[in-house]
Amino acid sequence: MSSLSSAAQLPLANGLRILAMDAVERSRSGHPGMPMGMADVATVLFTQFLKFDAASPDWADRDRFVLSAGHGSMLLYGLLHLTGYDSMTMEQIRNFRQLNSITPGHPEFGHTPGVECTTGPLGQGLAMAVGMALGERILNAEFGDSLVDHRTYVIAGDGCLMEGVSHEAISLAGHLGLSKLIVLWDDNQISIDGATSLSVSDDQIARFKASQWNAERIDGHNPTEIAAALTRAQSSNRPSLIACRTIIGKGSPNKGGTSATHGSPLGADEAAAVRQSLGWTAPPFEIPADILSVWREAGRRGSVQRNKWEEQLASADSTTRQNWKARHEAGVPTAVTAAINDYRQKLLESKPTEASRVSSQKALEVIAPQWAALVGGSADLTGSNNTKVAGQKTIAKGGYGGNYLYYGVREFGMAAAMNGLALHGGVVPYGGTFLVFSDYCRPAIRLAALMRLRVIFVLTHDSIGLGEDGPTHQPVEHLAALRAIPNLLVFRPADAEETLSAWEVALSQTETPTVLALSRQNLTFLPRITAAQNGTAKNGTDLGGYVVTEAKGGKRDLTLMASGSEVELAVKAQAELARVGIAAAVVSIPSFERFRAQSAEYRQAVLGSAPRIAIEAAIEQGWQEWEITEFIGMKGFGASAPAGDLFKFFGITVEAIVAAGQKLAKK
Repeated sequence: MSSLSSAAQLPLANGLRILAMDAVERSRSGHPGMPMGMADVATVLFTQFLKFDAASPDWADRDRFVLSAGHGSMLLYGLLHLTGYDSMTMEQIRNFRQLNSITPGHPEFGHTPGVECTTGPLGQGLAMAVGMALGERILNAEFGDSLVDHRTYVIAGDGCLMEGVSHEAISLAGHLGLSKLIVLWDDNQISIDGATSLSVSDDQIARFKASQWNAERIDGHNPTEIAAALTRAQSSNRPSLIACRTIIGKGSPNKGGTSATHGSPLGADEAAAVRQSLGWTAPPFEIPADILSVWREAGRRGSVQRNKWEEQLASADSTTRQNWKARHEAGVPTAVTAAINDYRQKLLESKPTEASRVSSQKALEVIAPQWAALVGGSADLTGSNNTKVAGQKTIAKGGYGGNYLYYGVREFGMAAAMNGLALHGGVVPYGGTFLVFSDYCRPAIRLAALMRLRVIFVLTHDSIGLGEDGPTHQPVEHLAALRAIPNLLVFRPADAEETLSAWEVALSQTETPTVLALSRQNLTFLPRITAAQNGTAKNGTDLGGYVVTEAKGGKRDLTLMASGSEVELAVKAQAELARVGIAAAVVSIPSFERFRAQSAEYRQAVLGSAPRIAIEAAIEQGWQEWEITEFIGMKGFGASAPAGDLFKFFGITVEAIVAAGQKLAKK
């Protein structure tokens, strides 16, 4: 940690203010107020405390900086430019919010080097930071301080703390004692509508303290107070909140301290007034050399630590180096692949009848012991989601060397924390809840897809088949809603082998999250045709859709298409239809997304040219893509009753499929 006087800090902070203001002004769009208000805090953090090397944005032991208040993105872009990140040129700053720039309206992970996570949906950055801080502790427990010893810093706004996910996140962080998590709250008392007093009167200091955090309030424009608070936070045995009382749009003589600076350019006249009030004479997009040199030195400061870290890794024993590499490789370990293949053969021989949530647990029992990076959990539904297996050790405060988390009833917080774990690196997270509660997780699932993360969401109790809990817990629209998210794989497996294969595909995805929609009720093991008959060496689940059993004689009168528990109904209906002379093929489509990715020729070969009946205990939306002739499924919400009674009541039965098939065959 280096130290600069308050007088020396001011021109650095003013350069950051002006850069943000000018970029927003040029783009005629953006949020100048937060960057101008938090410039002093960010300057102290980046020049004196943050461990990073601008020349190596992906250094594994760097401190993480999360701009949870993502609307203030020019604060982050300005910091990246000033500290010397190669890709963040002044031209990129000038092109703020323009097509094909790396300076989008809100920070995007994978798009801009130096951006740790995609933020903008308020509160999620803070919640992901909890996962990052936890990831640091998990890896530290295995590799020690010499290889893993960094902090996670967050700048959060009033909106972040108003969002409900913030409660879940700060509660979880306090419970786990994540002392290397430090949140800097931009306490400017302004939101878009005006003063925050219009809508909120929470005592945030008391709130955080109640969740086992250290919390204090400082003057966010006093570098000495900022540095002292950060020093205290670094030595805390709890996560820390530093409430930084700031003036939004600081430096703006006529708009500072008002909502007018929040989400709109200041305007040419006010921008000129800011320059005059700050004594800034340089033209737009020019930083005086003496100021820039100090910033660039801050960006180089961490190179010494990085070089030392690289030497420590290189000099570690071979087992440590091998384990480190295994933790951070993108591919699936060969031992995992071998265990999956061995278990698949056992399934093909034993043909178990069991719920797919049970099949999932049994798959994990062979996978988890072979992959240290795999970290599971559940939102207070471990026994129902079947997400914990023998040998998994619980992660707890002071004991981070485990691989299973009890997230509590915090579905959104869990999903966001899993994103943070994946972003941190060295962890492949999965977590469970009921499919119906994916509504609580959805914003984080969407960000996982947008950030292209390997995160696995185990969502059980996938239909009216869950039975007596009734329509509040029975998902009917959720499969369609999840299938609508780009870059998200949704699997609804029909038996134990499909479930194992879905896990295999999910684990192999390095740029795509996966949903596993699993049943509560037992599923009969399906008949199988060989890979050669499918025309490919891949299994059908990997392909997203395949022929389970072909029509007798090969010429189809009908194609019966289904997913999950309804594939079994289609197989039974096929036999009944054959008795009345109607030749039907049965097609399982466990994943629309994987099936869509196959060639048109393969899809046509699977679906055939005969009329198509789709069966799924959910709404029809989405099935039209496969040019179905008839749909048998849900038209509205479910009801409370035993599963068998519900399938009969809603007409999702073998008899209904046969009747529809006979009707179509006569046309």
